[in-house]
Amino acid sequence: MKTHLVFTNPAAIETEVLAVVAGDAQTAKGPDAKPDLALLTGDAGVKAAAAAVLASGEFKGGANETLLIHAPAGLAAKRLLLVGVGKLGKANAHSVRSAAGTAIRFVKPRGIRDVTFVLPEAAELAPGPCARATVEGALLADYDPDTYRSDRKDQSVSTFTVAAHAGHPADDVERGFAEGRIIAESQNFARELVNEPGNKLTPTILGQRAAAMAAANGLKAEVYSTEKLHELKMGAFWSVSQGSEEPPALIVLTYEPEGYDAKTYSGPVLGLVGKGITFDTGGISIKPADKMELMKYDMAGSAAMLGAMAAIGRLKPAVKVISVVCSAENMPDGKAQKPGDVQTAMPFKDGEPGHTIEIINTDAEGRLVLADGLTYARQLGCTHLIDAATLTGACVVALGPVNAGGFSNDEETYGKFHAALEISGEKVWRLPLGDEYMEQIKSDIADIKNTGGRWGGAITAAEFLHVFADETPWIHLDIAGMAWYEDTKPYIAKGPSGFGVRSILEWVRSYAK
Repeated sequence: MKTHLVFTNPAAIETEVLAVVAGDAQTAKGPDAKPDLALLTGDAGVKAAAAAVLASGEFKGGANETLLIHAPAGLAAKRLLLVGVGKLGKANAHSVRSAAGTAIRFVKPRGIRDVTFVLPEAAELAPGPCARATVEGALLADYDPDTYRSDRKDQSVSTFTVAAHAGHPADDVERGFAEGRIIAESQNFARELVNEPGNKLTPTILGQRAAAMAAANGLKAEVYSTEKLHELKMGAFWSVSQGSEEPPALIVLTYEPEGYDAKTYSGPVLGLVGKGITFDTGGISIKPADKMELMKYDMAGSAAMLGAMAAIGRLKPAVKVISVVCSAENMPDGKAQKPGDVQTAMPFKDGEPGHTIEIINTDAEGRLVLADGLTYARQLGCTHLIDAATLTGACVVALGPVNAGGFSNDEETYGKFHAALEISGEKVWRLPLGDEYMEQIKSDIADIKNTGGRWGGAITAAEFLHVFADETPWIHLDIAGMAWYEDTKPYIAKGPSGFGVRSILEWVRSYAK
């Protein structure tokens, strides 16, 4: 999709579809209150073209509601598309992102390939963030997951134009527009990785694609396999991969800001650690067959980190970032680990013992690879850590497909992440940690065990990871319920979401301010 930004009166733009945002401005309450529709543009021609349909009551302005007007009088556009954002008092840039996505999803199956979206004019909607959100929404909505269909029909929108008002601050709008494209392309890169089937994206291939992305975005890439895991004594990571014919991949990407000098740099080093299980059968504790095909997305945490790194490489924040991705298949062959086995995780320092882990359930494998990934990130000098993983079904039971679970051992670190969510628009609900939960994962034979029983499963999994983050400021994101959309939404297709890319990026950028 080609994207353009213009500062032009919308009524004069020749386009197949001119999309305009509308909302409900009424403040009255009660059962008899009627919508007070407001078209969020000052263009008199557009307002006149939509006046009759707005007066008819046919269009209510609800969130992601659409209404198409053919041959609108007085406009150069062939069609006028109204897209609702709901109550204006609650509307924000995230509402505009959804509206832009809704416009694209609306036109794609209708064979319309040229869309102009009018940047809304409203006191509640800052032009810069809205310009960014508009481009993000459009590019994310244009993605479809039907990669391998032999009868696939390319329905992508060819040209997407954002029409800003002449009175909008040009610098803010241009910056937001440029950033939006970078961020959406990075999130779509993550979605492409998550969408790949397990036979098309093995750990080795994930390493190759990560390295190619790094080369394209000015990042340093190192990709290791079995020998390196043994050298580093990554017994927890290796234990997951030992049941597969496919070798594991330890992927390390490094971003250094402009002018970086290791001798003089005094800023934080941010560690982004991702779970990269490219297919998860559950191992010996094998999963039910129903829906197992979706376990190709068990590497969505790693995809979120790689997508964030792609954006970091292009946006160039003034902070050093290292990403560690631990990728493997979890398979149940004769070499696979068994319930009751004891594994030894990577030691933080040479000469120190690594934590010993009793394997209760081989399907609790994500925390094992992350254990060594977190330790290695600390060993590489990371001063602050964030990990992402499709870690537990328990988190989905607790929060549903609405919020990811967030955990942290440091208030300031999580405070920055919470502020990042305000920018990204992604939803994360913070869950607790505590010694009482830690008691659930203490083992009789080893230091800890890899599951803590039925109750509080997302929290005991986080406490397991807390052992390996130790006192380093750390955030854990359990994205199991958010990495894959089960249903098509008005603004985005069913399938891989790329969840986490935007929030992780903004958390990183907060350290560069």
